[in-house]
Amino acid sequence: MVVLVRPRNPLNIGAAARAMSNFGARQLRLVNPYAVAFREARSAVGASGLLKNAQEFNSVAEAVADCSLVVGTTAVRNRDLQHPLRRLNDQSGSAIRTALKSGRVALLFGSEKIGLTNEDFTHCHWLLNIPTHEHHISMNLGQAVAVCLFGLSPRVADEVSPQEAEPAASGEIEKITQGLYEALKISGYVKPGNDAVSEKKVRRLMLRFNLQAMDAKVLLGMVRQMLWKLRQAGKN
Repeated sequence: MVVLVRPRNPLNIGAAARAMSNFGARQLRLVNPYAVAFREARSAVGASGLLKNAQEFNSVAEAVADCSLVVGTTAVRNRDLQHPLRRLNDQSGSAIRTALKSGRVALLFGSEKIGLTNEDFTHCHWLLNIPTHEHHISMNLGQAVAVCLFGLSPRVADEVSPQEAEPAASGEIEKITQGLYEALKISGYVKPGNDAVSEKKVRRLMLRFNLQAMDAKVLLGMVRQMLWKLRQAGKN
């Protein structure tokens, strides 16, 4: 699926929907789109149904909660990235197509003005970059969606591996993250004033584990039990 985070221009949203229709992507989600109506955008030629059924969310966490792989797009620029960065090529395309066999994949695109923020990146497993000319690296939102979907489309049919374990959804990872973070705060591991930085570190750590669905359930149960014990101790 394609997730547009804080898009500003209805025409760009329509162009993204048209590109999705061209390459067979069927689900569009938007996080806090600009208030101007976008569902009737004229640029969505042949993709009006896709726009009509687009889902809106208040946060990236909500938009990707049911996804097992979240990939953020970035032009990089001079940013100090804390996530693995891959170029748009056959290898990254193969990785995403493989993930699609066992779970839902979200491809995130940021706003036309600033792209995705560092906070948005904390919900991503890794980042994707379109190799553009060094003197003109930014792309129009609709163009970026089209180029990415073309680059990720299969050139040769991949082998199906039905025995692969189901990866954990981002919503489950977020529950573990929040529970573990609260336990760290209660235990005193998180120092006052470091809350935001510590939460981001915990979320990045959890994403790097690439947990399977069953493992995530077990770990969530462990974290909840520890958190309950810590809360009980705090009452005494």
